[in-house]
Amino acid sequence: MDMKEFIAFCKNGYPIPDKDEELEELAAQCSDEAQKITMALNTSYHSQKEIVDIFSELTGSKVDSSFVCNPPFYTNFGKNITIGKNVFFNIGCSFQDRGGIRIGNGTLIGMNVTIATLNHGLSLETRNTTYPSPVAIGENVWIGSNSTILPGVTIGNGSVIAAGAVVSKDVPENTVVAGVPAKAIKKINNETK
Repeated sequence: MDMKEFIAFCKNGYPIPDKDEELEELAAQCSDEAQKITMALNTSYHSQKEIVDIFSELTGSKVDSSFVCNPPFYTNFGKNITIGKNVFFNIGCSFQDRGGIRIGNGTLIGMNVTIATLNHGLSLETRNTTYPSPVAIGENVWIGSNSTILPGVTIGNGSVIAAGAVVSKDVPENTVVAGVPAKAIKKINNETK
């Protein structure tokens, strides 16, 4: 399997079983490339245009010129992140994206937000196998600082994730969730401030 095939393999949601040396080596190569790119991003000043170019290289697809990121930013894969228009990442975000992260237009992601897309098997026989579950973030979502989004979660358009929340279940559109684990606390309407 070549790297292009491996990235497609990951985007299609296949697990990487323990002791599959070929897949583990390809995953390590992607991780190394992501580390090189993010180290370059995080260790010197870059204009917004340069950051857009760096993210286009990191993700392997064109990122819209409206994208803004305040480094540092961390990821262990990079090639399975899709970023919409007018998206903002604040300082210290960490994405585990091999399982897939899709971020809709107009989304704001606060400081130190973690998004995870992989899980391990529970039994000892599968403990080192990684199982991907994509995260889908709708349009105009606001994710507060220090929140964690767990594998397989979908966040509906217009929703707000309160600071420090741990989101383990899907969030309906126009809903505020808070807590550990996150629970719905309010619906948002056009009059909500």
